[in-house]
Amino acid sequence: MTASDDRLPLADITVLEFSHAVMGPTCGMFLADLGAEVLKLEPAPDGDRTRHLAGAGAGFFGMYGRNKKSLAIDLKAPECRPAVEALIGQADVMIENFALGTMDRLGLGWDQVSALNPRLVYCQLKGFLSGPYEQRRALDEIAQMMSGLAYMTGPPDRPLRAGTSIIDILGGMSGVIGILAALRERDRTGRGGNVRAGLFEAAALTMGQHIVQYAMTGQPLQPMSVAPRAWGIYDIFTTSDAKSIFMGVVTDTQWRRFCEVFGRDDFAADDRLQTNNGRMESRDWLVPAVQEMCGAMTAAELLAKADAAELAFGPVNRPEDLLDDPHLNAGGRMTGTRLPGGATTKVPPLPLELDGRGFGLRHDPPATGQHGREILRRAGLDEAAIEALAAAGHIVLPD
Repeated sequence: MTASDDRLPLADITVLEFSHAVMGPTCGMFLADLGAEVLKLEPAPDGDRTRHLAGAGAGFFGMYGRNKKSLAIDLKAPECRPAVEALIGQADVMIENFALGTMDRLGLGWDQVSALNPRLVYCQLKGFLSGPYEQRRALDEIAQMMSGLAYMTGPPDRPLRAGTSIIDILGGMSGVIGILAALRERDRTGRGGNVRAGLFEAAALTMGQHIVQYAMTGQPLQPMSVAPRAWGIYDIFTTSDAKSIFMGVVTDTQWRRFCEVFGRDDFAADDRLQTNNGRMESRDWLVPAVQEMCGAMTAAELLAKADAAELAFGPVNRPEDLLDDPHLNAGGRMTGTRLPGGATTKVPPLPLELDGRGFGLRHDPPATGQHGREILRRAGLDEAAIEALAAAGHIVLPD
């Protein structure tokens, strides 16, 4: 822990993370960014399998492994059991997101570890919470399909997953909320607890507004790609330099400013456009007219006018465009990091501030087993015992 780490909100919390992919590592990353010491226990010898993914999974470990310490250890080896139990006894929180029953078979289930450490908060991140689906395996994409999120995202009859692991991330964040609540309860009772968060339930939560919409209207829901807009101007417009800008005019006051700043006295004088409902009824001709106007401007001109009119607006970016985003980079919030393998990049921080202080990367994602000696010494092992485990292939030590 660095000198700055000990001033963070969760600086006195130690977390053991048994996880892979996105949901569990996201949960651990949030806690680590907030100052908890997160010890990631990975399988020896190769470490977390998401270290080695390609394609759309290539960024998983580099993003969600930050601010953590790595111990690569064979949890099935009896020789490693005393060290693991010692670490459990010292921990405040334990996270796992493996298939249901895996941790029980390893002797690391809730009933087993809570006996070792009654103050432990144990967080299980699963596909489904209690109920008929509990035994099923799930993935982010399955949760999106089952919840209606993919239906609401894609064109009609073509369900489409969101363009990131949004439900894994939301599920991990839900675990963080549960952990913080359990730690607060532990302050009162002195005992830990068993927190569970589910992918399907996280996805269902995002659909709550649409469920309520259906209850209120009685009308079958249409995907957002074709659903009626709530506002007269709420669309993507293309500029003369082929840039795409989203712009929304969501109040009558904004409409008046829009007409003034964009010099549209004709719109301002049109009785059909004085209310949002009127603009909604006029969308078939109004939106093309606004597009024609925007198509005569460059992106810089359109963005400047939208800003002057105090509208909701923004360019349609690719993820890599965020590397140079002036807002995200203000104050050094997009922090540079060196990834396992040597590549470097900037990564976004947590989306929150506390008394003006942000939270993000402080330590690069660790190499496999990078902190093995440090963590095992804490567990009470001497150098001879550590070297013996390494010689037997039960742990990985840094070079």
